[in-house]
Amino acid sequence: MAKGKDVRVIVILECTNCTRNDVNKESPGTSRYITQKNRHNTPGRLELRKFCRYCNKHTIHGEIKK
Repeated sequence: MAKGKDVRVIVILECTNCTRNDVNKESPGTSRYITQKNRHNTPGRLELRKFCRYCNKHTIHGEIKK
């Protein structure tokens, strides 16, 4: 069996609200989560509502490139 194309891949989710407000410099950092996704079931980019400790509320976290 080939090991090059794994079905489950590790992805990084980053807060979209913090990255948009990067100009303000109000937040000291960017919230990131590490999770896995199934490549066959979700071929597009993953977006989940997660808690951002810098925004102090639940925001949409989108998948970023490694």
